[in-house]
Amino acid sequence: MRNALLIAIILLCTSCIHQRVDLIVHHAQIYTVDNAFTKAEAMAVQDGKIVAVGTNDDILKEFQSDSMVNAQDAIMYPGFIDAHAHFVGYGQSLYSVDLMFVPSWEEAIERVKAFAQKHPGKGWIRGRGWDQNRFVGKQFPTNEALNILFPDRPVILERVDGHASIANNYALALAGITPGQTIEGGQFVMQNGKLTGVLIDNAVGVVEKKIPEATQQDYKDWLTSAQQNCFATGLTTITDCGLSPEDVDKIEALQKSNDLKMRLYVMLSDKPSTYTSHYFTSGGYTSDRLIVKGIKVYGDGALGSRGACLLQPYLDKAGWSGFLLSNPAHFDSVAAQLIGTDFQMCTHAIGDSANRTILKVYAKYLKGKNDKRWRIEHAQILNTEDFHYFGDYNIIASVQPTHATSDMYWAKDRLGDERLKGGYAFQQLLKQNNWLPLGTDFPVEQINPFKTFLAAVARQDAKGFPAEGFQMENALTREQTIRGMTIWAAKANRMEKQVGSIEIGKKADFILLDKDLMKVPTDSILQIKVLKTYLNGERVF
Repeated sequence: MRNALLIAIILLCTSCIHQRVDLIVHHAQIYTVDNAFTKAEAMAVQDGKIVAVGTNDDILKEFQSDSMVNAQDAIMYPGFIDAHAHFVGYGQSLYSVDLMFVPSWEEAIERVKAFAQKHPGKGWIRGRGWDQNRFVGKQFPTNEALNILFPDRPVILERVDGHASIANNYALALAGITPGQTIEGGQFVMQNGKLTGVLIDNAVGVVEKKIPEATQQDYKDWLTSAQQNCFATGLTTITDCGLSPEDVDKIEALQKSNDLKMRLYVMLSDKPSTYTSHYFTSGGYTSDRLIVKGIKVYGDGALGSRGACLLQPYLDKAGWSGFLLSNPAHFDSVAAQLIGTDFQMCTHAIGDSANRTILKVYAKYLKGKNDKRWRIEHAQILNTEDFHYFGDYNIIASVQPTHATSDMYWAKDRLGDERLKGGYAFQQLLKQNNWLPLGTDFPVEQINPFKTFLAAVARQDAKGFPAEGFQMENALTREQTIRGMTIWAAKANRMEKQVGSIEIGKKADFILLDKDLMKVPTDSILQIKVLKTYLNGERVF
């Protein structure tokens, strides 16, 4: 009896020295992605934050939990962060005509017909994803077939890059567009004196203004579907580039109702309503899962639709150099307004002329080394003389590796060999500040972070092309790429103290994979499966 009592006392005392926590994950291969890129085996989570990281023995001896996860040697990384995407736009695209990878305009039309049959009525038909570079002849389509099929129903179909659309005549008429009409920073494409329906950059907005405002239920449908797909790929934080204050209102409401759990960093659109909104006048907005501290500015269009602004004309369109989407004085005025705030200026710039214009504006106001973390989104084509601006003024280049492997099939036709040397130059950009955030730009590209990893490391697309890699001198190492998808992406949003690595005090955003990104052969990268995704210590996938 005395022995039994003694054993009970010992057990009770032993349990007293164990700290109780909400979650323990053990027997994992943990890449912490801390400064030393150290590895661990287990961690403890309390109140959504990491409270301990270490060996299995240390964590299991020190902590107890009702929620124990034996990872069975699965690979753990911090939750992936997409440094440049369009979360709301992606969600919306899930409820429109999917035109990704259509091989011909005829196939696109067939998909629109099928969608219209499933969604009868008089409401707008929207679609996204067509790319004329996949069509025979690589020419923009015209809207004749849409006019015949839908004489009294508006249709607008967005190009894959989001910088061009095609609308039927009914939609053009609703918008009041007439032949010969012009617009700054855009184009209403004509052919034989008639509108073709193709709209470039700012011209798209003239039609889109006529689309009825989406409801809160629309946003709930879009964003809950989008988050489900994103969690399944290991994404736990997404940078949404260019939302209206009204978009953010709807996001905030969905997060408060717990319908939306995705962590979002939002850049507000560079529009008049932004600068009078409470998000801007109050100096930004921060909650557990929503940060609003950036302004998205558009410098130029996209290379695929020849809207990117180049220093010299396109090789495949004589006399055409693209265009800026605003007068340079506008970019200067935005910089002047933001330099005295905590808002990041985040400017889309793809062509070498657009990049030079924006870099010089940034340099004027940043004046040298700083921690403002102003960003160039894409930094896609640069003149070799302009790379130094990024290092001299601590300007962040926010790049999307899959753009390189999507564009490589035709970029040389647009630019030629010499200009292409300054294109998709990730290593050259990395060397400027010694860090580089990576994103996808979805739904322009697919949401899959493993395609980002493949494109950055092997400079190959999903087909494994080219076998030797595309411009391999600018490939990133595996460690650089993982950092670019986690801690560097967090740093680009000034969130590195909250997320991006598995360290004590940070939010418990992490994923478990069946294979190790640091070791798996490149031809197996796209076969990696996400086993579990956690956000704030809660399993969301």
